[in-house]
Amino acid sequence: MDAFKSGADVLFILLGAIMVLAMHAGFAFLELGTVRKKNQVNALVKILTDFSVSTIAYFFIGYGIAYGVDFFASANSLVEKNGYDLVKFFFLLTFAAAIPAIVSGGIAERARFNPQLAATFVLVGFVYPFFEGMAWNGNLGFQDAIETITGARFHDFAGSVVVHAMGGWIALPAVLLLGARRGRYRQDGMVAAHPPSSIPFLALGAWILTVGWFGFNVMSAQTLEAVSGLVAVNSLMAMVGGTLAALAAGRNDPGFIHNGPLAGLVAICAGSDLMHPIGALITGAIGGGLFVLMFTITQNRWKIDDVLGVWPLHGLCGAWGGIAAGIFGAQALGGMGGVTFMAQLLGTLAGVAVALIGGALVYGLLKMAVGIRLDQEQEFDGADLSIHRISASPERETNW
Repeated sequence: MDAFKSGADVLFILLGAIMVLAMHAGFAFLELGTVRKKNQVNALVKILTDFSVSTIAYFFIGYGIAYGVDFFASANSLVEKNGYDLVKFFFLLTFAAAIPAIVSGGIAERARFNPQLAATFVLVGFVYPFFEGMAWNGNLGFQDAIETITGARFHDFAGSVVVHAMGGWIALPAVLLLGARRGRYRQDGMVAAHPPSSIPFLALGAWILTVGWFGFNVMSAQTLEAVSGLVAVNSLMAMVGGTLAALAAGRNDPGFIHNGPLAGLVAICAGSDLMHPIGALITGAIGGGLFVLMFTITQNRWKIDDVLGVWPLHGLCGAWGGIAAGIFGAQALGGMGGVTFMAQLLGTLAGVAVALIGGALVYGLLKMAVGIRLDQEQEFDGADLSIHRISASPERETNW
């Protein structure tokens, strides 16, 4: 029976890892559909290459920082419990690799390729696992301190803060340090639109992410006996709430509509195992509305050229999700209890602080050392031709 249980747990978490791995295709196609055609190849290449660099950084450095575990033992010891520790690493790697995938959408169309790979290695090897270990492994006495202050530990079941807020708030200094795409904001104060190159590809990316998210959330239980149907239904309700709120607030704009479910799912990660489904619906709806509002403000009023809106989508909706777990997770609002608003607020603020400082240091130092932005001619030609020497539609170069 022990062998059967360990084998079932391995299969369970392996399926989760595969579903979240598939989400990286969603990141790629969401970016591909949003950027201009001259940057589509780069969008696809970045996500795959960033994932590969993330694997190396997390395997050799990051996982050890977060959990004090390394894989320098013999293969015989690694296959204990059917290799559960290995597939657990695989599952958590797919979360870690979401950090550069999130950042990629914000800095699209003007970031240099190799400096971004260097940033990926440092972020996944050091910055992300530093807070991951604090929140999910109690490193540095973080959870004990919050429990002493507030009477409860910081709760983030599937990473509203640990993954999404971290990714979004890391991306913000990167976007600011890069500056806006050339021609995006005119000297007379007008905003020049860069419409999505392909709504179908954007929608495909959103759908892949949405489906994979049920592995992201449900499989965060990490063992078969801990799986909960409540997590699945709460994820569904938050997705629907985010979609409908974005539909209304975005006035039928397809870009907002397809990002709406993602905003709702980002927000529900933290408290998906605690909330009543109605609370999840409200959490997701607030996330969808928050994304539309803040994307519009950042792009048009503050003139922050965050191409995919990753700071509003992941940074702000992720922070909202961390706080929402302390509101709708309370028994008074139909939740399971065991959380407090103050614990969630403090944990969320800590995650935001680590992300902001880490992102500013990594991208600031890279900017000073080697530069992080394509030059004017390269940006005009597009990242596809400038970096990869081929466009998404090469027949344009051969058929004159």
